[in-house]
Amino acid sequence: MAPAFLYMVFSVVVVSLLSLIGISLFALSHESFHKIVFGLVALAVGALFGDAFLHLLAEAYSDPSRSSEASLFVIAGILVFFILENFLHWRHQHSDEHREIQPYGYLNILADVTHNFIDGLIIGASYLVGVKMGVATSLAVMLHEIPHEFSNFGILVKSGFSRGKALLINFLTGVTALGGGLAAWWVGGRMEGFIQILIPLTAGGFIYIAGSDLVPQLHKDVRSFRALFQFVAILAGVSLMMLLKALE
Repeated sequence: MAPAFLYMVFSVVVVSLLSLIGISLFALSHESFHKIVFGLVALAVGALFGDAFLHLLAEAYSDPSRSSEASLFVIAGILVFFILENFLHWRHQHSDEHREIQPYGYLNILADVTHNFIDGLIIGASYLVGVKMGVATSLAVMLHEIPHEFSNFGILVKSGFSRGKALLINFLTGVTALGGGLAAWWVGGRMEGFIQILIPLTAGGFIYIAGSDLVPQLHKDVRSFRALFQFVAILAGVSLMMLLKALE
């Protein structure tokens, strides 16, 4: 079991380090950077919807006997994020901060913490089955995390965080994958019920963020070329999730 544990730790550490991929955008000029961020937000819409509907919901509804329970947790995820955003809006209205961070930035952090923790749980659980299964699952998660972390970085900057702070936050949320892997390893089979709650909750959160916060951001620029570019970027995000689905 020791080699499998070491493989598991190595896998989740690599997944966590992928959160630093946004550093590759630091060398860009201010204008070029924000053009790319604009594209990353559209990519994030497709990736979040694609991940929610093609991966998370598919997993949540894999057991027909628990479909009603899964639906309630998806709705609960949407409502939890709705309440959190209302609270954050209220807080900002009563805040003296000069640099205001948009509430969807904080919501994205919360969703990303949950998402990365689930990634760690999935990797840890797969290594409990066997090393081959663990390696295959880890590769799938890594492929998913590359566009996901680029998108997260873009969302955080778009919401008002500086590039440096966005990178640091991305890294800190990425480290939760290690916590998820260790939790899955030590708790083992008893973690299954917890995963069945977290997955639909996360799906609801992703649907809320993409539909309620990010799509309206894209609607602020309705010029024909930009609208076409947005549409292509959204399709690219969905396509990436479809490709990962095919590779699973």
